[in-house]
Amino acid sequence: MTRLFLALLLAIAPAMAAAAQPSEPPEADPTVETVTEPDLPDDLVPAPPPELPVAVIAVPPSDTLPEPVRQMIDTAIASGDEAALAAVLKIAKLTYPAYGTAIAKTTIEHDARMAAKREADERARIARLSDPDPLANWKGEVELGASRSTGNTRNLALYAAGRGEREGLNWRHTLIGRADLQRTDGVTTGERITASYQPNYKFDDRFYAYGLGQFEHDRFLGYNGRYTLGGGIGYGIIRRAGLLLDFEGGPALRHTNFIQDTQETGLASRASLKFRWTLGPNLQLAQDAAIYLAPDDNNAVATTSLDTRLIGALKARFSYNVQYERDTPEGRRSLDTLSRATLVYTF
Repeated sequence: MTRLFLALLLAIAPAMAAAAQPSEPPEADPTVETVTEPDLPDDLVPAPPPELPVAVIAVPPSDTLPEPVRQMIDTAIASGDEAALAAVLKIAKLTYPAYGTAIAKTTIEHDARMAAKREADERARIARLSDPDPLANWKGEVELGASRSTGNTRNLALYAAGRGEREGLNWRHTLIGRADLQRTDGVTTGERITASYQPNYKFDDRFYAYGLGQFEHDRFLGYNGRYTLGGGIGYGIIRRAGLLLDFEGGPALRHTNFIQDTQETGLASRASLKFRWTLGPNLQLAQDAAIYLAPDDNNAVATTSLDTRLIGALKARFSYNVQYERDTPEGRRSLDTLSRATLVYTF
């Protein structure tokens, strides 16, 4: 069997070797004619098929904000805080860049509404201040205070004051009146009455010219009547929400009727200060001060007060008054101070 297998292997070995050799290309048959394709001119060469355009579809940003973003922006708008709204819009743009167009549209719409509101408010303000009715646009306050003591010393003190201010488009009118009376053991020991009228002509929101007419009575300071006519320039140094500071200065003509039946008339320089600071919704600090400088008669007065709202238009006021008179009757001091607590009704 083995011999038969070896004999068969030797018989097919030459055929397997021949198959492993690379085949030679067949020789060309001389009897067969080879045809070569001729070269064509360039204008006859068919052009390649044109490339089809590829359509690019751009997806525009959405004009509708997601509900959480919309609610966040609406809440900021309703708060009325422009700084908070600007911060919310900025964060919304950074957090949702795909909705930048919608956020910008919301911002533009809000700015347009606010501009329209400011214009409407300004028109309403001008119309209100232009009211020719002399009784319109007045606001003011009435202040009352009293004290009484009995025992070894019987003392009664009464204080009343009123202030009214009418704001017009170009004019401001201020009326002020005060009366401070005191009796001790049946004898009058204090009697001071003042009244003043001051018109202001406003050049702009800060700069104004003023006039002044003032009457004072205080026989314990040596005069039955002191009359002042003055004028000058005023300027609002600070005018912003919750804080006001005005300064005034100018000449004044003063006429004094002394208790000795003598009179005196002279020129003086006047300067005054008005300060208002709102410390909270129910708390305000105020100061009014004025000084007169004259060759023969210098005097100054300053009142500092703290108001706290009690209920509605009713306030409690704690005040401290300082008054200086250079020339006083013999036996009287040049400096007087007075602290008081009063009730104030505003209108």
